[in-house]
Amino acid sequence: MTDKNAGKIRNVGPKSAAWLRQVGVRTQDDLVRLGAVEAFMKVKRAGFRPSLNLLYALECALADCHWADLPEERKAALLAAAESAEAANPIKTRWQKQAERSEGGPRRSDDDDTGGGFRDDGDGAASNPDGSGNRFD
Repeated sequence: MTDKNAGKIRNVGPKSAAWLRQVGVRTQDDLVRLGAVEAFMKVKRAGFRPSLNLLYALECALADCHWADLPEERKAALLAAAESAEAANPIKTRWQKQAERSEGGPRRSDDDDTGGGFRDDGDGAASNPDGSGNRFD
C-alpha cells in the first residue's frame, strides 16, 4: 500500500499546494532543487498573492519542522532574500502590465522603423505608408 502523503510538501495546505503545482513545484525534490525563496517568488510571479507564511512554510518543509517553529532571525533573513529577489526582477501586477501596453510599451527609435501601419509625417499629422492622407478626413 502506498503512503497517501508521499511526495506531499510538508506545511503546505491545499490552496498553496495548487499554486505550487501550477508553477512546477510538485514534490519535495522540486522544492529542494529550487529552494524556499525561489519557489515563493515563482508563486508571486505567477500572479498569486501568497502571504509570508508560505515562504516560512516552504523553508520549514526543507528543514523538516513546523512553520511556526522558524526563528525570528531566519524569518528576517528569508524576508530580506525575497525582497532582494523582487528588487532584482520586479514583479508587475497585471494592471501595471496593461498600463505599459496602453502607453505603447518601449518606444522604438526612428532608425528601427521598418514600415507598415500609420506613421507620423513630422508635422504631427498621421499619414498612410503610401503617403496619402487619412481617408476618413
